[in-house]
Amino acid sequence: MQTPDSGPSAEGGQNAGTPEIVPARLDGHRLVPVATALLDADGRILHWSEDAERLLGWPAEEIVGQYAAPLLTRPERRHDVMALYGRIVSGRRWSGVFPVRHHDGHEVELEFRTYGIVGPGGRPMVLATGSDVRALRQVEANLAMMDGFFTQSPIGMAVYDTQLRFVRINEALARINGVPVSGHLGRRVDDVLPGLNAAEIEEVMREVLATGRPVVDARSHGRTPGDPGRDRAWSTSYYRLEDVSGRVLGLSSSIIDVTERFQAEARAARAQERLSLLADASTRIGTTLDLRRTAEELVGAVVPRFADFATVDLLDPVLQGEEPSQLGPDQGILLRAVAAVQAHGSGLTAAADSVGETTAYDSNRIYTQSLRSGRPLLFRHVDEAALMSLAAHPDRVEPGLEAGVHSYLLVPLMARGMVLGGAEFVRTHHPEPFGDADVALAEELVARTAICIDNARLYRREKETALTLQRSLLPQEIHRTLGLEIAYRYLPSSVVSEVGGDWFDVVPLSCGRVALVVGDVMGHGIRAAATMGQLRTVARTLATLDLPPAQVLARLDETATGIGEGQFATCVCAVYDPVDRSCTLAGAGHLPPVVMAADGNARTLDLPPGVPLGVGGVAFESVDFTLGEGGILALYTDGLVERRGEDIDQGIDALRRTLAERGRTLEAHCDAVVSTLVRGGTEDDIAMIMARALPVPHDRIATLPLTGEEPMPALARRFTRSTLGAWGLSPLADFAELLVSELVTNALVHAQEPRRLRLFRDRALTLEVADTGRQSPRLRPASSEDEGGRGMHLINELAHRWGSRLTKEGKVVWAELDLPLGS
Repeated sequence: MQTPDSGPSAEGGQNAGTPEIVPARLDGHRLVPVATALLDADGRILHWSEDAERLLGWPAEEIVGQYAAPLLTRPERRHDVMALYGRIVSGRRWSGVFPVRHHDGHEVELEFRTYGIVGPGGRPMVLATGSDVRALRQVEANLAMMDGFFTQSPIGMAVYDTQLRFVRINEALARINGVPVSGHLGRRVDDVLPGLNAAEIEEVMREVLATGRPVVDARSHGRTPGDPGRDRAWSTSYYRLEDVSGRVLGLSSSIIDVTERFQAEARAARAQERLSLLADASTRIGTTLDLRRTAEELVGAVVPRFADFATVDLLDPVLQGEEPSQLGPDQGILLRAVAAVQAHGSGLTAAADSVGETTAYDSNRIYTQSLRSGRPLLFRHVDEAALMSLAAHPDRVEPGLEAGVHSYLLVPLMARGMVLGGAEFVRTHHPEPFGDADVALAEELVARTAICIDNARLYRREKETALTLQRSLLPQEIHRTLGLEIAYRYLPSSVVSEVGGDWFDVVPLSCGRVALVVGDVMGHGIRAAATMGQLRTVARTLATLDLPPAQVLARLDETATGIGEGQFATCVCAVYDPVDRSCTLAGAGHLPPVVMAADGNARTLDLPPGVPLGVGGVAFESVDFTLGEGGILALYTDGLVERRGEDIDQGIDALRRTLAERGRTLEAHCDAVVSTLVRGGTEDDIAMIMARALPVPHDRIATLPLTGEEPMPALARRFTRSTLGAWGLSPLADFAELLVSELVTNALVHAQEPRRLRLFRDRALTLEVADTGRQSPRLRPASSEDEGGRGMHLINELAHRWGSRLTKEGKVVWAELDLPLGS
């Protein structure tokens, strides 16, 4: 027997040159201790390993140098042991199972292997190794079980080295992959299975190698040579392999097929995505009553989550405000694109109508047939023939093919059983074709959109109707008024979804006077606009009857009360006389007017507020003031000065400060007020009138005090003829003299004290006589025998119109003559 180059010393104790027997290990864990001992030829122990100490309980310092047989064997076996030992020393190897006495006296069965060796100086020695028989049998059973598990398991298993190459693979995984075991060894995943997501798989494997943290249920998917026509999915768990020193040897994996679960999860994920899309779209579609904005919200909600391209086209008559109708069997359609969105820069805009562009389809086109039937049109897989049938023009087929169109869905927009248009969805980058679940989702989204579009259409029609009504009820023309410059602004609400009830009016009155009215019906909509029209008409009529502002508001209050419960309005009415620049003003729950003097001092007028019209049973008060030359009176509704979150007094102060700036024209004042107070749209309608007092030219007014001893009718006739001659109105002198004579005579007879004759030339020639009486003249029947009573009949026949009004001193009776053409 050959001896090693350096053997154990014959002396006792552990020697540096003693061979070391490494205990059996598996997966980095010690399984079976291997005891080693070195004995000389006469059986004395020269070396005793640590595992020998652990197995038999004898410390090295106690047993080394002692004879083995007396300590480790029972007396009855010692003879046989020594005989066997002699044979081993003579050079025969022996292995077998033999009981050895433990330090505490019990026996341990060890499986021995012995080796005869030659020590220093040629001395024979014996190297013995031993392991616990029970532990060995357990290890053998475990190894057999593990090998059987690896080779017989239906679960795919593999071992990889640190370069991620297959080192070992079981038959189950080889069958899954459709590649023999030999076809795996020494190769990486992407070499063996190029149809899998190999990059993701190897990224997970590197992470396990680097960190040592196991990964459970890592997903891989794709196609293998074993099933090349079908996508499959697997769940894989990875853990790192190390030796006893911690050196990384590679990693192991276990793999199970989870294709059915993967598909179920994918279906559930798609269903969840559809529900999420439906929920998100429900909050995004129909946020406004704007038809085009609603269409944009639909395509914005579905791209790119549902489709790569989407467009909404509406029937052109619907966009023009016409009522939708059923499509006849031979009826073509004219569509206008109102919204289109693409993802990924697909280039599909070249194959579809641009927003605003119209396209006509005849009755035989597949698009028309889908809209006529109200049923969706689905092309799960689109080819050139399908695109030919879908494209509005043949030159759009090639761009569609180049963009990668592979699936198409058209859903008609239906509301109240009528077709409004169609919504198209196209997939290019999205890998899955449209399916039945996608059609159901699209129908739900389009149905909601159609309802919102129809509501927007109906709202637009109603609003246009209301705005038309409102505009027709507002003044169409403001007549120029002598002695008063007028500017106005009316701004409809830009926020509230319905028209309002704000109004204003400028009413020419007799004798050059003018009535200014501003009102605001509470609420919005057609009802408010209709109420506004009624109140404006009544107010205009009452003002032309020369009623003072307080009485105008009292009669308006009765009218508002009679219109119906809940119809309230605020109003302010002012009557201005340019001759003496007097102004009488009354309010019904309205905001105070602002008055600016010629020197720029602006103030709010202290006006009795009154109650809104429609409350009923409350008297109204008026105030009188003089609007000096160059002074400005501003009447307005609350929409001008009222802002959410701000006190209304702040808005009134801003109006007053803006008006106080001098040097502007009246139109410039209006513009400045609007630009200062109306920021970012208005939440309510705004009506505003500004009036500036101007001097009355001397050739437009003439006054004769009716005093003295001279007969008043004759004096009035001479004054009238001379004045009209100076004004170039001599053709009217005869009629005017007769009217003046009758007016003055009537005042002398019925009022006893005429006070003044005034001639006023504006749009007509006005002749007025003031007296101290308070009884208004009226037409009375006169017989042929009556000596009087015909004066008012004569005035009624000669004058264009006539009337009277009460004043503080009595009354004024007036008559008008039309001016000659060109005067």
